[in-house]
Amino acid sequence: MADLDAGVVELDALSRILPLPYRLATVLVLGIWLWGVNLQVLHDHGIDTPSLIRYPAHAGPPPHLSVYRFATALSSPILASLGTYWLITHGCQKELVVATNVLPNLTLLLVVALAFLIPQRWLYPRQVWPAAGRTRLLNTLRRISIGGLARTEDGKFGDVLLADALTSYARIFSDIYIAVYMMLTRRSTTGPLDRSSIWTVPIIMAFPFLIRFRQCIADNQPFNALKYATAFPAIAFSVMLRLQRGTPAEGNTAVIWFVALLVNALYSFWWDVTKDWGLTLFTTKRVSPEYPYGLRRTLMFGHPAYYYGIIFVDFLLRLALALKLSPHLEHFYEVEGGIFLLEVLEVCRRFLWVFFRVETEWVRTRHSSDVVLGDIGPKLDDD
Repeated sequence: MADLDAGVVELDALSRILPLPYRLATVLVLGIWLWGVNLQVLHDHGIDTPSLIRYPAHAGPPPHLSVYRFATALSSPILASLGTYWLITHGCQKELVVATNVLPNLTLLLVVALAFLIPQRWLYPRQVWPAAGRTRLLNTLRRISIGGLARTEDGKFGDVLLADALTSYARIFSDIYIAVYMMLTRRSTTGPLDRSSIWTVPIIMAFPFLIRFRQCIADNQPFNALKYATAFPAIAFSVMLRLQRGTPAEGNTAVIWFVALLVNALYSFWWDVTKDWGLTLFTTKRVSPEYPYGLRRTLMFGHPAYYYGIIFVDFLLRLALALKLSPHLEHFYEVEGGIFLLEVLEVCRRFLWVFFRVETEWVRTRHSSDVVLGDIGPKLDDD
């Protein structure tokens, strides 16, 4: 961990208004809010997401309401702490910001503890903390953290969704490492941040992709595994670029890194559209009188414009967010805003991806007779 000792950047406006611990807590809770929106919108369009992930039915409130309550409970300490922080720092004055790091640190640790660490029996009021959902989340995290995968009847699809979501949090996990390390070494997390880690940060960023890679190999899905494997060269050559900065080899390595980045972005985009969403845009069946160009026969969200719009947005974000696999670019970030924007955009891209991914699984399992043979790919078990 000593590789965090060099290369400090200047404190920028965003870091004064929203220091790193607050940004991390915000993005973590944002993902929970968006999952609630996913569940609600999918339910409104006739898609029973809980049945797909084998979440047991119960007589309580709808799942999305439980998620909203959970997100509200996690948001409350962030908002209260942030308001207090702004008062203490008198409008985010730089000197006071650097000196005031205990409150943001405690807020991040509290949010993580409430979400993942504190036993359910210690949380009150009980109606705010979804016991079944939180327990299911923690059990799933433990299973997939070592590359495990539940059987289909036990919620395999839910494991896949969560493991895919973790890849969107790869950079956020590396930032949590930076924040925790700075706390442990008694360095201010509200002051200038040190993002010079050469080895630890790239390894942490690669870990979520390694989880999905291992799952795909264990599940005999080599081409799906290849999608996650393309992240490793992009990360590795990014590390090499940092080590070779200012040397004659830097130019050639930069070209290879760019190609690796492009391959990862384009292959992932193709997989999103063709496999995860079951659309025909990149297949020979794209033209048919039975469905809109490049789509498929069963469209649960109705108007084709929604699908074309999300495809376009996914393409743009896949290209832009490929930079999240490039730790060496942190050297060039003048402000923390660029990193924070990448993190938020990736979480939002995953939010949009979930709609069509869950819809596709629903169509595969419930509307197989309405699907053009072969245009939507095999079911999850056979991918």
